[in-house]
Amino acid sequence: MNLIIQCVTTKYVNFSGRARRKEFWLFNLTYLILLFLSFGIDGYLNSTDANSGYGFISGLFILILALPTIAVSIRRLHDTNRSGWWYLLTIVPLGIIVLYVFYCFKGTKGPNKFGPDPLAQ
Repeated sequence: MNLIIQCVTTKYVNFSGRARRKEFWLFNLTYLILLFLSFGIDGYLNSTDANSGYGFISGLFILILALPTIAVSIRRLHDTNRSGWWYLLTIVPLGIIVLYVFYCFKGTKGPNKFGPDPLAQ
């Protein structure tokens, strides 16, 4: 739980350093659960736009957590000793699949060019 709270407080827009797999996957799982909850609240309040499928609550939720989501993804890439520029694969068709494969890889043991090993701390 501390890893998730840390992602949205102290590491809100921290694109440097490394994020271990546990931090990345717990953040994304919590994000998805809360996103579906916000969709449910929008459906209950009848505030969902017919064209976009988003409502006020879900749109605000996505907007607020856009930067922490990108930041934790880039820090996860750093843990696998890849540059954050790899995140631009999200704009390429099927590039997100390549990124999720990278996210599943074990991080570099010991320090790498992006910082110390988060598991060693």
